Amino acid sequence: MAPEEPQPEVLFERRGRLGVVVLNRPRAVNALTEGMAAAMLAQLTAWAEDESVQTVLVRGAGDRGLCAGGDIVAIYRDMLDGGDATARFWRTEYRLNSLISRYPKPYVAFMDGLVLGGGVGVSAHGSHRVVTERTRTGMPETTIGFVPDVGGTLLLACAPGESGTHAALTGAHLDGADALHLGLADFFVPRARLDALASALERERADDAVARLASEPPLSQLAAQRGWIDAAYSAADAEQIVARLRAAEAPAAAEAADTIESKSPTSVKVALEALRRARARGPVPEALEEALEEEYRIGLRLLAGHDFREGIRAQVIDKDRSPRWEPATLAGVSRADVESFFAPLGERELGLVATVAAP
Repeated sequence: MAPEEPQPEVLFERRGRLGVVVLNRPRAVNALTEGMAAAMLAQLTAWAEDESVQTVLVRGAGDRGLCAGGDIVAIYRDMLDGGDATARFWRTEYRLNSLISRYPKPYVAFMDGLVLGGGVGVSAHGSHRVVTERTRTGMPETTIGFVPDVGGTLLLACAPGESGTHAALTGAHLDGADALHLGLADFFVPRARLDALASALERERADDAVARLASEPPLSQLAAQRGWIDAAYSAADAEQIVARLRAAEAPAAAEAADTIESKSPTSVKVALEALRRARARGPVPEALEEALEEEYRIGLRLLAGHDFREGIRAQVIDKDRSPRWEPATLAGVSRADVESFFAPLGERELGLVATVAAP
């Protein structure tokens, strides 16, 4: 019996007025590769100019989720070889994120199941972001010695109060209601209706189809915790945030403090700085591209450092869940250390802002 032909890692299909993108690595929860990002970038660019395509839909193959993020096993192996392939991947992926945010047609993302890291990048920048009762989303990068990227620093900086700061520093997995509260999603549609919605998009306007099939979402637990979250995370630095969390009366606040102290201290402090810089810039036209530029600078420096490699080793390679961070404490990461991650890259800059600002 002849072996089956390997399936493409991302599938494209035209159905009526709808262009469908299916991330197609179900065994890896559709984790993104450079090839997938490049294929999406090319196809979305073509569909943007195709008048017969009125709407784009992005969904994941299999039952586990839209996308669990970038392929961190591949990134780990590449780090051992110098990290050049990962840098190329990010350059392509971030251009894809920028295109999605500026897409000239409705871009509908089914954020069902796991939607983490890079999965947020191919969904939360779209115009019609749909969550379900199975959604588990978030930016868990501090767990592996990284920081939120794919524009995540801007998305979380724009969340109500300090909710996004809490999500970024703890790396918490969030449900659909929490995603709506954070501004990562727009609509709640029960999973059983997703296929009906996909069919409706083939012939209806995205606004009409989604509004007709959406339901009232459940209450967000994150929204209910705004009191202690805003009070703690408005502190000046990470050490003070942890101190305020420990002083709060809510048991969940103490749990958050424990969680933050288990993450990479460098990642926690750099992520906090990145969110605050993104918030301070305000709603400028190139806000996302500026965030992506900054995330690229941070990413290349983390790629060459200790904690990112160590975090992946502990979580995914050896799976001992016992990373040895360097420095090992928040106090060991100085202000100068943090600022060094944001320094310009010279000829290695991403160059996205100049691209989108060009006439």
